[in-house]
Amino acid sequence: MKLDLIQIKEFQQNREPYLMIDYADEVIPGKSSKGYKLLNEDEWFFKVHWPSDPNMPGMLQIEALVQMSSLAILTLPGNKGKILYLVSAEKLRFIEKITPNTKLILETKILSFKRGLVKCEGAGFIEKKKVCTAEFTLILPDEIKLYKLNK
Repeated sequence: MKLDLIQIKEFQQNREPYLMIDYADEVIPGKSSKGYKLLNEDEWFFKVHWPSDPNMPGMLQIEALVQMSSLAILTLPGNKGKILYLVSAEKLRFIEKITPNTKLILETKILSFKRGLVKCEGAGFIEKKKVCTAEFTLILPDEIKLYKLNK
């Protein structure tokens, strides 16, 4: 499945200026998502994150990976438009500085999805060169509620 910007907004709730993905080239529900963000020089964070040396903040790189991976869960039946929360991130690597006027390619994979808990991994690339990687955990609160134990 491919998703343009309008379709991405149907599946997930982030909006500009915090929407960190522009297009999903390949979404395999429950498995993986690949796509990109075009980083124009007028992005809000380039103006404030070291104006003399503009670059994409590391946490926004992770957010872009999280948003891309969320599409693999939100495209599953019954999940469209639901909220996913990031609860942990580990093995973060920021390999190269990401500068204006580049295309950040995002490749993410779902490692496991059980009872509303989603384990993911992702990598960002600029011109086929890996620039960031992370492993992270998301939760889908609507599904977690189904498994909540009553005392």
